[in-house]
Amino acid sequence: MASLLHLLLPAPRHTAYALLDANGTCLAFKHCSQAPEGDGWVQVQEVQLAWLGHALPDDARVCKPTSRRWHQRILAA
Repeated sequence: MASLLHLLLPAPRHTAYALLDANGTCLAFKHCSQAPEGDGWVQVQEVQLAWLGHALPDDARVCKPTSRRWHQRILAA
């Protein structure tokens, strides 16, 4: 029965996160379905063990989508 449920229900999607210290050095990685709690976690496209102890490459981070309500923001004159 459990195998039937696995076929019918989609598997939870896990996303990769990297823990950065105050200097931007990568300390750890985590795969989970929700963003980890605490400061310093950023979403990354993939996990590369070579990044541990080093700064993340510029293209490693996943940018958060921008707000679709840009026209409702107050703009400085």
